[in-house]
Amino acid sequence: MLEFSRVGYRFPGGDGVADLTFAVRPGEVVALIGLNGAGKTTLMRLGLGMLRAQRGEVRLFGHPLNRMPTESWARVGVLIETPLAYPELSVVENLRIASLLHHGSPGQPDQAMETWQLSALSRRRVRRLSLGNKQRVGLAAAMQHDPSLIILDEPTNALDPASVILLREQLLDRAENGAAVLVSSHHLDEVARIADRVLLINAGRLIGELDTTGPDLERTFFDRIRIDDDNRRLAEETV
Repeated sequence: MLEFSRVGYRFPGGDGVADLTFAVRPGEVVALIGLNGAGKTTLMRLGLGMLRAQRGEVRLFGHPLNRMPTESWARVGVLIETPLAYPELSVVENLRIASLLHHGSPGQPDQAMETWQLSALSRRRVRRLSLGNKQRVGLAAAMQHDPSLIILDEPTNALDPASVILLREQLLDRAENGAAVLVSSHHLDEVARIADRVLLINAGRLIGELDTTGPDLERTFFDRIRIDDDNRRLAEETV
């Protein structure tokens, strides 16, 4: 569904990502974890063509991004950083627009509001919603059209525990029905519950997978980051 092959991108200040190589397959949930500034959002933007890779290649549904058929984008569901919504429009109006953009059916917005427990807020303007409710609107818009590929950046931000469980159930259900899911998160315990693979990113590089079966997931994560930082410093000192 989504494939990175030695992808690199550098911002003018020097930060960025390098040599990203991995794939997300149908029916698989892949979690991406790292410290703030590690490159998670940059990776996702590259995967969606929001940034153009300076090196390597990104392929979506088997096509290089620059040759992807336009209609194939309707098969993607996305929430990057903040929910994409028109603040002066109501919840239902936003969902209807999102459905139209993805060639969805007329009944999708109503079903999405029921699924994400937004029906009571359907006529409320998005700008008047709490952060958690805005996030649920963004998730509903991203997934109501039953996308083949779902890319979510920190989707549990501002969600209450009940909504986190609902999101977990939705992602597992979509994966069981063949969707590919790429999700970034700093909630290690949560991603351990849903992810088939947990990829570690540090200083713009993928440094391996995290074993989620151990007793202290957080300690394991920070130990891997510390070891990678030490190895990088040693390499820089010997150059």
